[in-house]
Amino acid sequence: MTAPKIAMLGLGSMNGAILAGLLGAGVPAENITATTRTAASAQAKADQYGVQVLAEESTAEANQRAAASADVVFLGVKPPQITGLCAEIKDALKPGAVVASVAAAVTVAMMEQALNPGQPVIRTMPNTPLSVGLGVVGLTPGRSTDQQHTEQVAQLLGASGRVHVLPEEQIDALTGVAGSGPAYAFYLAEHMAAAGVEMGLDPQLAADLAAQTIYGAGKMLVENLGTHDAAQLRRNVTSPNGTTQKAIETFDAADMGSAIRSGAQASSTRAAEITEELSAPQ
Repeated sequence: MTAPKIAMLGLGSMNGAILAGLLGAGVPAENITATTRTAASAQAKADQYGVQVLAEESTAEANQRAAASADVVFLGVKPPQITGLCAEIKDALKPGAVVASVAAAVTVAMMEQALNPGQPVIRTMPNTPLSVGLGVVGLTPGRSTDQQHTEQVAQLLGASGRVHVLPEEQIDALTGVAGSGPAYAFYLAEHMAAAGVEMGLDPQLAADLAAQTIYGAGKMLVENLGTHDAAQLRRNVTSPNGTTQKAIETFDAADMGSAIRSGAQASSTRAAEITEELSAPQ
């Protein structure tokens, strides 16, 4: 990978996961400058990642300084803070620098309006398995973002997971399936482990069984993409009148499938609602 200069503005869970992926993929630490709010967190993150980290409380114009020499700028603050951060750095940016948000619900148009005209912008929707290099990222380029910009950011994010370039109207659907999706898997593992405890297993053993089973099943899904979908893999382990069939029949009787689809839709709907809230006049 040709290593561009990168600014990571904010080092929360998402930007931290992306940073770990970049370093793991061979991007030189000296090519990356990050920012945090406090001097204590800046020192801790610098020790953790081995990159330069500027603290807003002790370095005047920390975000502008980090962004000024960057080819790609990742905005890793909370959604309500994204447009303010865009306005803060807009005059420090190089004209061709790509500004990529990793915050939910902030649209391309919101960022473009807060930046100088023509600044390349990319909206992303990542999920937390980026932190272990197995994430999913939805990516939508802005009006001034060319194919080279898009491929550059996709390559950088691809160090931590699988990247999908999507039209913006599909980002909320990706949020419902993948953005919130890790919580669905954790929820399933939580209740699998609770069932084990109820049946007499040691809590730690039950948790390990559930976690390893979810992990292994997910790996099987990924490795069989294109040949066997989830439904086929389920059928493969569901013998007629066997133990698994009884469990599936119980799930079907509780209409679990409908509940999962409704939950994903609720997540997607909430993402759209947050966008509306961020768009409302203050």
